[in-house]
Amino acid sequence: MDAASPLNNAILITGCSTGIGYACAKALHKQGHTVIASCRKPDDVSQLQQEGLTCIQLDVSDTASINQAVEAVEQMTGGKLFAVFNNGAYGQPGALEDLPTEALRAQFETNVFGWHHLTQALLPMLLNYGEGRIVQNSSVLGIVALKYRGAYNASKFALEGWTDTLRLELSDTPIKVSLIEPGPIETAFRANALSAFKHWVDPNKSRHQQAYQAQLDRLAADEGGNKYTLPADALVAPLTHALFSPRPKIRYRVTQPTVWMAVLKRVLPSRWLDRVLLKGG
Repeated sequence: MDAASPLNNAILITGCSTGIGYACAKALHKQGHTVIASCRKPDDVSQLQQEGLTCIQLDVSDTASINQAVEAVEQMTGGKLFAVFNNGAYGQPGALEDLPTEALRAQFETNVFGWHHLTQALLPMLLNYGEGRIVQNSSVLGIVALKYRGAYNASKFALEGWTDTLRLELSDTPIKVSLIEPGPIETAFRANALSAFKHWVDPNKSRHQQAYQAQLDRLAADEGGNKYTLPADALVAPLTHALFSPRPKIRYRVTQPTVWMAVLKRVLPSRWLDRVLLKGG
């Protein structure tokens, strides 16, 4: 991209190879907005470029990759970025007692530390734009905890606190910060979680072996079988509002389970909520 003709009003979206990132990047591009999509794998970058999207390589678990992507975005936008939608993440299943510390480090490297590094590096460009937007893709599991999701829960709880703090610290700037909190969505999330589980956990050495089999069956099942599961493009409307509304919401709760859990978390005593979550987990 010629530095003399930068992309205007650009929106950087991470994790665009499939699912939410892909659906949102395609939809915003179709609406006429300037999208810079990013993917971890070069093959996915090439595929999106063939589909007409501006796409760069970005692995949020790799510091060097983040730095290279930030340099590319700066060149492409002339140092003025309108928005970033942090979306690229994965879920690490497994009981906390079975997960080595390295598994938690890997989970936080992608879901928290990488997002921190990227957002921190992009902030000067967002401030230069004058009215930037930061949108974070969290989860219902950033609101309530479930068994065998401890690493992912911890990363999303951390993201919620990190984002709330950032919003307060940017309150004296034109930058607006929002969280999207989806529940079950049709994505490659389960396949990636299954791969992460097999990498770090040996069910045969765990007292949770029987429960793990049910978890493995769930992860291998068709997510569309859940009546509350929504397609990935269900996030297009809340993301569009978060990006372009003069008064975006602080939180957008997507899917009925997210709405219900947010209410129950507020009204139920903790022990009662535990009973509900134990049945659902």
